[in-house]
Amino acid sequence: MAGCNCGTACEAAPTHPGYRRALWVALVLNALMFGVEIVASFKAESVSLLADAIDFLGDAGNYAVALFVLGLAPVWRSRTALWKGWLMVGYGVFVLGKSAWQWTAGIVPEPFIMTWVSLLALAVNLGVASLLYAHRNGDAQARSVWLCSRNDALGNLAVIGAAGGVWATAHGWPDIVVALVLAGLALTSGASVIRHAQQELRVNQDSAREELRQ
Repeated sequence: MAGCNCGTACEAAPTHPGYRRALWVALVLNALMFGVEIVASFKAESVSLLADAIDFLGDAGNYAVALFVLGLAPVWRSRTALWKGWLMVGYGVFVLGKSAWQWTAGIVPEPFIMTWVSLLALAVNLGVASLLYAHRNGDAQARSVWLCSRNDALGNLAVIGAAGGVWATAHGWPDIVVALVLAGLALTSGASVIRHAQQELRVNQDSAREELRQ
């Protein structure tokens, strides 16, 4: 995995003021965008927009946790990243279930609300991703934060595409397809964070055993 050598311990998570400020900005912006998107998703009846809103809420929580663990020992940062990875997987499973319900209900979302709200969300996520880009190769904790910001920007582009598809076809299936893509991103990224965190925990355990032997 990026930022981790299999034979050595991963580098410590960034703790300088720039990283801390970036996390605070990301936390505030994600919390605000959750409020905007959750209202818009119900008004537009869009499952992909709802999925993106829930992702904003999850990321706000992720940034809050990341701020909390900055000063903790590496083992606790890795354990927190492992927990966050499983949350990402759970989010993906939820979106899959919601998409199935939306399909059976035959709902056609409102494409114009989807488009304008997604453009706003894209601007926010690109700003957050640019702030966090320099810290993407840290430990599992820093990596999970970067993956969240990257996935959000990709998700916004996908929702914009879904809005165009709904407008062109007058059907809800493009919204469902994008929701499934977002679920796939959450599942694969969550699995990546879990693997990285487990690798770090194994390295930490091996280091602890070696110290006990000495």
